[in-house]
Amino acid sequence: MPEPDSAHAHFGWFKRRRHIHPDDVTVVDGEMLKRAVGAAALGNAMEWFDFGVYGYIAVTLGRVFFPSGDAAAQLLATFATFTVAFLVRPIGGAVFGPLGDKYGRQKVLAFTMVLMALGTFSIGLIPSYASIGLGAPVLLLLARLVQGFSTGGEYGGAATFIAEYSTDRKRGLMGSWLEFGTLAGYVAGAGTVTALQLSLTEAQMLAWGWRIPFMIAGPLGLLGLYMRMKLEETPAFQAYAEQAEKNEHDKPGWKNLFAVHWPQLLKCVGLVLVFNVTDYMLLTYMPSYLSVTLGYPESKGLLLIILVMLVMMPLNIVGGLFSDRLGRRPMIIGACLALLLLSIPSLLLVQSQNDWLIFLGLMLLGLALVCFTSSMPATLPALFYTPVRYTALSLAFNVSVSLFGGTTPLVTAWLVKSTGNMLMPAYYLMGAAFIGIITMLSVKETARLPLRGSPPAVASEEEVKALLKSDKPITVDSTLPPVP
Repeated sequence: MPEPDSAHAHFGWFKRRRHIHPDDVTVVDGEMLKRAVGAAALGNAMEWFDFGVYGYIAVTLGRVFFPSGDAAAQLLATFATFTVAFLVRPIGGAVFGPLGDKYGRQKVLAFTMVLMALGTFSIGLIPSYASIGLGAPVLLLLARLVQGFSTGGEYGGAATFIAEYSTDRKRGLMGSWLEFGTLAGYVAGAGTVTALQLSLTEAQMLAWGWRIPFMIAGPLGLLGLYMRMKLEETPAFQAYAEQAEKNEHDKPGWKNLFAVHWPQLLKCVGLVLVFNVTDYMLLTYMPSYLSVTLGYPESKGLLLIILVMLVMMPLNIVGGLFSDRLGRRPMIIGACLALLLLSIPSLLLVQSQNDWLIFLGLMLLGLALVCFTSSMPATLPALFYTPVRYTALSLAFNVSVSLFGGTTPLVTAWLVKSTGNMLMPAYYLMGAAFIGIITMLSVKETARLPLRGSPPAVASEEEVKALLKSDKPITVDSTLPPVP
């Protein structure tokens, strides 16, 4: 027998194969899918342009907002402000996630885009410490809090949006464009900072040059908002919303989220931990590690990171293809094993003071990161059922990022300073990799399968006929979890 209607309220679409009908299968509009991926990726690029600029210009910001004779102390203060924004991200996720599950993904993503642009643009308007004293770092903190709050609803919503729009066969490939946007944002941010450092004097950079990257957020935000307002709601959410209208009294709430989905929430936290520790270690902390800790020229360090990211960008799309064909589990577990084996050799190469060896060390870490960036955008949304996907993913993602990812630059800088051990970044990566392996071993393979709580999604009517004739599973879980 089909599952009772009450189950749909908590889990969305669910049928046995013998009950499936051609009308149940979603045929994805290819053009709309491309527009959805582009709009989501642009928002992610803008987010990480904003956050990337802050990381790459951290040394200059330290001198502008936190005057001190100790360069390491300035860096710690700047990264502390960077980290504070991550502490408010779970609040943003707790606010925007339920809104996205109730009113739709598209509307909430448009709003987070506006907030994110405003928060970043305002940083470029803040007077320096020399002008207004303690008011300067306070205003910087407030702007960072706005950034963090808006970002709390951004990644979970964007990943959910792409995953729900995509066909089952190409969800990894489509999701990889989200992190392509991340890398593009990082490259744009790093490139802008590097160009400014090369073209302006140190005095000009401190006086006004540092403001330019933040001011770019205004027009970028308007472009992103325009693209997102042009999109329709995801087919998966529309299918759930139609069903939910019949069960308005029985929708899942916070109590059910934790009572029913807590194992998946913990798995998401573990996967996001290893993903973001690696991400922030390489793309945010390494430029400062090279310049402040190792005394490597700042502009050269940024150029090397830019080269690494430029190589990663096409590899990320290739990784998305592989994650669809090989599966999410081999990609993510393989990346964790690579970190366990290569973190120490990579850091030793980074410490060599030889340009080519430093690039090789950074690139080894970059290859491990590519396996995460190409697989996680499809892996994480697939952990959760449609009615709670935005809420659950935003909450678990942002709690993990706040506790482990966003704190990586600050904690690692403190560990290096307090212990004097230059290999601390490697040990930190290895600890995260161990957690990642343990977590991924408990996650079901979801490649080429429908999302939990969503009907199968294909690219054409021919694929509908092929799916109905095949014995391919149409659900990840053979039975639904019990509702207390």
